[in-house]
Amino acid sequence: MATSRWSVVTVTYNSAETLRRCWLGGARPYEWIVVDNCSADDSAAVAAELGARVVRLPENVGFARANNLALRQAAGEYVLFANPDLEVRTDGLDTLGRHLDAHGGLVAPQLLSSEGVPQANGRGFPYATAKLGNRKLWPLSRLHASYRMVADPGEVRYVAWVMGAAVAGRTADLVALGGWNERFFLYYEDHELGLRAWRHGLPVALRGDVRWTHHWARATNSLRWSRAHTLELQSARIFFGMFPEFLIGMPPASRRHRQAARLIGSTVPQVSRTGEPVSTTDG
Repeated sequence: MATSRWSVVTVTYNSAETLRRCWLGGARPYEWIVVDNCSADDSAAVAAELGARVVRLPENVGFARANNLALRQAAGEYVLFANPDLEVRTDGLDTLGRHLDAHGGLVAPQLLSSEGVPQANGRGFPYATAKLGNRKLWPLSRLHASYRMVADPGEVRYVAWVMGAAVAGRTADLVALGGWNERFFLYYEDHELGLRAWRHGLPVALRGDVRWTHHWARATNSLRWSRAHTLELQSARIFFGMFPEFLIGMPPASRRHRQAARLIGSTVPQVSRTGEPVSTTDG
């Protein structure tokens, strides 16, 4: 499978140095679209120098809307949304494409830290208590230990959603799904996209045999309040308003998200018994 069948979308905001560090290299056998959210630095110029087709926006429209602008222009059969701090290895694109041919839906590589340690970019159901546990709040961190998911080499696992730093799908499927939800400016849009995919019969998976480095430094990890914390809180209000079952437990998430609840955490089969892509329709 030729990697030229891919479109890779990157949203930048004051990301010039990150682009220089993570995207230097040889020729890119894929279409690379960079949408710059009105950066104050030379992100757009650096992206253009590195070979991207750059869309310069006159204002910061947020992550979801910027991704959708690029999605509407993507010429590839498959599209990968890739953060500026991600190192994309082109040999992994063929593996992701074969997965999409067999199963459809959304798929992500297993992300690794700068030190080579697996990052839990696959996640289970985003209960509010699981979110708090993810911030190491005991005993919720122990109660929801399975919320954070990784895939070992050779392993492919169903997950509820994957971090938006690296998520791929068929371009037509993502367009039909409606792209990213533009109600979210930043944060929680990847949660919603994964759950919406499941609701439309599109499974979400994490592949352990594609392993890419993600130089991630989450802005809200600091205890000092910042605009990032405000944006995350605003997005949390939107998300839990849309999915109250993850906030108060009613109705049970397993009832509203039946297919996801049945498959999350299990191994993805290579193909169905008939050799056709695995059906994901609720019965």
